[in-house]
Amino acid sequence: MQATNILIIQNKRIGDALLTSVIANNIKTVFPKSKVTFFAYDYTSGVLENNPNIDELWLVSEKDLKNQGYFLRTLIQVRKNKYDLIFDPYAKFQSKMMCLFSGTPQRLGFKRKNKKLKLPFYTKAINFKEKATLPCGRAIEDRINMIETAFELPEPDYHPRIFLTEEELNRNINGLEEKPVIMFGVLGSVPKKSMPKAYIAELVNYVTSTYEVSVLFNYAPHQKADALDIYELCDHKDAINLDVYAGSIRDFAVLMNQCDILIANEGGSVHIAKALSKPTFTIYSPYIDKDAWNSFEDGSFHQSVHLKEEQPELYNSFDRETTKKIEKNPEYLYQQLTPELILQKLKPYLKKRNLPLKAH
Repeated sequence: MQATNILIIQNKRIGDALLTSVIANNIKTVFPKSKVTFFAYDYTSGVLENNPNIDELWLVSEKDLKNQGYFLRTLIQVRKNKYDLIFDPYAKFQSKMMCLFSGTPQRLGFKRKNKKLKLPFYTKAINFKEKATLPCGRAIEDRINMIETAFELPEPDYHPRIFLTEEELNRNINGLEEKPVIMFGVLGSVPKKSMPKAYIAELVNYVTSTYEVSVLFNYAPHQKADALDIYELCDHKDAINLDVYAGSIRDFAVLMNQCDILIANEGGSVHIAKALSKPTFTIYSPYIDKDAWNSFEDGSFHQSVHLKEEQPELYNSFDRETTKKIEKNPEYLYQQLTPELILQKLKPYLKKRNLPLKAH
């Protein structure tokens, strides 16, 4: 089959969109002259812009897509575009309906566990892997598997990438000193992905009291008050530069490219740092399935901590039903992921980074 017009659907969060871009990167090696359109939420554009393997970004507002009239017009437009091939790693109601009404001859999507496909949404439904078998993590492995189900990939590329322009690569960020710069993702994308404020402040205190570094805070604009609460809990405020802040996803990528390390709650910022080949230390929320998202963690360049690994006795099981219950109320388990537990892994990780020690 020759595909000249290809659609990839991933209307979800920033990290999901970035990981799904590996489909575009790889499918272009199969169909180098094809037109690849990437359908995503508008707020994820910062990790997709300037990717030479994406010819068109079809960006939509999450709010608009929930409007029935807007969604109907979207379905009509998908059909008018006459795609030869659709990849649907999102595999939820909206994307399934886009596939169903597209008239596209080849439609690949994931089959969600315990859910039967009652309608022919896909010409081929692909099962998620039970466990990751490669260093890239299960989420990326699933996406490469989706391609390989239909097309041969002689040399799969498992690494998501952010393609910065020359201007972005050479942009000087005022306020960054000669010291190494550590970016702290002080808050998760949502409260249930954010560790207690006092805990993150203790981690910042350890770093600023031990190493001669500059610290930046990353947070969403609407989280500024919470970020300032954390700042007030920190002991060495002179080492924290609040004036340097990235207000957009793209600006964060540009700024992260000039930093030396990211320490953060699991989420989009971690995937961005990894796509820029920056060292990361990730703190997972107690309900997150690390196996899906721990891409390229080797204990050296990329390291992480998860409560289930440190205190397995707190978990009766880690099946889907259990994680759903934890997700609704993760506070108790988050309290058990103490700074002491995190520092058991963070201290040796930072030591390997050869940061300059503070003179005491």
